[in-house]
Amino acid sequence: MFKKLCLLAISTFAFFAAYAQEGLYFPEPAGEWAIKKPADFGMDASELQRAVSFAEFHEYSGPKDLRRAILKGFEREPFHEVLGPVKPRGGPAGMILKKGYVVASWGDTKRVDMTFSVTKSFLSTVAGLARDRGLMGSETDLVSEYIWDGTFEGAHNGKVRWSHLLQQNSDWSGSLWGLKDWADRPPREGGVDDWKYRPLREPGTVMEYNDVRVNVLAYSLTQLWRQPLPTVLKRELMDPIGASPTWRWFGYDHAWSVIDGYKVQSVTGGGHSGGGIFISAEDMARFGLLFLGNGEWDNQRILSEAWIKDAITPSGPNPNYGYMWWLNQPGDRHWEGVPDTVYYAAGFGGNFIVVAPEEELVMVLRWLEPSEIGAFVQQVLKAMP
Repeated sequence: MFKKLCLLAISTFAFFAAYAQEGLYFPEPAGEWAIKKPADFGMDASELQRAVSFAEFHEYSGPKDLRRAILKGFEREPFHEVLGPVKPRGGPAGMILKKGYVVASWGDTKRVDMTFSVTKSFLSTVAGLARDRGLMGSETDLVSEYIWDGTFEGAHNGKVRWSHLLQQNSDWSGSLWGLKDWADRPPREGGVDDWKYRPLREPGTVMEYNDVRVNVLAYSLTQLWRQPLPTVLKRELMDPIGASPTWRWFGYDHAWSVIDGYKVQSVTGGGHSGGGIFISAEDMARFGLLFLGNGEWDNQRILSEAWIKDAITPSGPNPNYGYMWWLNQPGDRHWEGVPDTVYYAAGFGGNFIVVAPEEELVMVLRWLEPSEIGAFVQQVLKAMP
């Protein structure tokens, strides 16, 4: 079954890669987006407006004080606390792009807000840039071949490969910045002793969503690049796609190491304890449009097609997860009536970047009740000819 899913994902990617750049519009650097009427693409404006109204009505039910929301959302975790920057959120906002043009928008699309685990899709892209630039031979390499400071020592951690970290199936064991892997999203069954002394799973066999291990990836990539990851992301991707100067990427207040004699902060792959990427809906849309274009931006190659293909290939333990992108493949997170080729970045509080290659759509949503994202995408697709 898994082999069939991989073959389907690869063949589908190849089909859409052939025409992904054809006719796409790319906005000017930090400029206004061109707007087109839905009718220009044969879309049903009334159905599209229903999708917008749906997003506005189904606002995330948590408080706008995100410090409160974080502490409440992760209260089961022993030792959980806010360690990095947090800011109050805005109201519902979003954009729908067709071939790069804005066909619908709502709310304040320029407002900078936290994105939580949407950050993970940016983080995995930094790994892709490292592979493209030759810093990483292959994501199937052992991480210990690159990071030799003890982070990947031992019989278990020594087996961890970059791909395991990217797919969240490493079961890396230890602590980073004082945070223990077993205390992050512990099982509902058992107690502290059960969680601490559980048997470790072979890397690559079981997916477990875990921000400590995600931050191990961020730390390892920082060591690989020998630079702060926000600097890398800005130079290699965000500036070339014309993002505004308003986005930021934060780590925990105490997450610093020394590289080449300079203090460097290690960023986080989410906002679970604060930090992560703070960004506007418009800059999120640029990132999504880069993926819709299979790594090219206005005829400039930013990210290899090969990396995007690998990033949206189902992982063995979870067919709905690639390299920190969620995939609408058959499985527990499949949206009925939505093409299997759709993939998306998702973060706490209802933050999403949805890429629909067949329809040449990018959808960005801020503060949608998370359980409603499938219904929203289904409603948008009703507007298609």
